[in-house]
Amino acid sequence: MNLTPDEQELLLALAREGLRGDPRDSDLPPALQRPAGAFVTLHSGGKLRGCIGSLSPETPLARLVADLAFAAATRDPRSPPVTAAEVDGLHIEISVLGAPVPIQHVSQVEVGRHGLIISRGASRGLLLPQVATEQGWDAEAFVSHTCLKAGLPGDAWRDWDVGDDPELRVEAFTAQVFGEDPAG
Repeated sequence: MNLTPDEQELLLALAREGLRGDPRDSDLPPALQRPAGAFVTLHSGGKLRGCIGSLSPETPLARLVADLAFAAATRDPRSPPVTAAEVDGLHIEISVLGAPVPIQHVSQVEVGRHGLIISRGASRGLLLPQVATEQGWDAEAFVSHTCLKAGLPGDAWRDWDVGDDPELRVEAFTAQVFGEDPAG
């Protein structure tokens, strides 16, 4: 899915309405009515304040983003819930996800373009494409940190990379990432 600048602005407005618990449902362009996976990330003063997402494209994108914005503000276990006084100062970033595709080797990871999902059994970790760029990671570091996010050893991917771990699944996905202007 490739959203236009107008659709991006509308989706950001819907996320902000979701933060306030009052998202609208009518008069949305077709692209925002289609199901898609997405993440909503909230920052305050340059610091992460919440990030929640869904890979499952079962809910229309507009509804999903509004719900995720509220969830990021209230249910991210890494930080206390956002207070009403904080809402206006939050910066919203949205990542609309492309479908994940299996990859076989770390050499296939394109830092800055791909997000990663790593799973083995019940363990699963996901990092968005912008994380590797923001952290200055190369492909190996990105895969290692995604393993850690999955609760696996950071080097768990090394056997997969040479074909010796058929249980480890690595998928790459793209995302259209956009956010509010710094003024909000």
